Amino acid sequence: MKHIFSSSFNARKSAGFTLIELMITVAIIGILAAVAIPAYTDYVTRGKIPEATSTLASMRIQLEQYYQDNRDYGSDDAHCGVPNPAAANFVYKCDWGAGGTKQSYTITATGEAGRGMSGFTYTIDQAGNRRTTTVPNAAWGAAPLECWVVRKGGGC
Repeated sequence: MKHIFSSSFNARKSAGFTLIELMITVAIIGILAAVAIPAYTDYVTRGKIPEATSTLASMRIQLEQYYQDNRDYGSDDAHCGVPNPAAANFVYKCDWGAGGTKQSYTITATGEAGRGMSGFTYTIDQAGNRRTTTVPNAAWGAAPLECWVVRKGGGC
């Protein structure tokens, strides 16, 4: 009789998890999530930045082609000679820039807040000067910077 009781007791004991085991599992998942979620968010943000930098470079090439044909960069101080592209993560604007005439321009890419890119602003001008005028926080560097910041720490 003693033998039957001890085997049924052992079967019940190993049939599930204790509260301590579940709490340890939840704690481990919480620690992993605390590390993984910010790293993933930064990875996604860094993945969206090339949209701005490549579009700015492409617009600069188009404006130089426009200049070859027209001997100026655009029709007025609010628009350049090429249309502003539509994109998912940034809004693009082109104007005459610091020169204040059709002989200069500044193209600006401003991050869309709804797409997680709030605080990023990149520019390029007719001389090819690349600038990051704003970044979302100090972890991305201290704007303005004379390059396009593509990762935390002000890395260009």
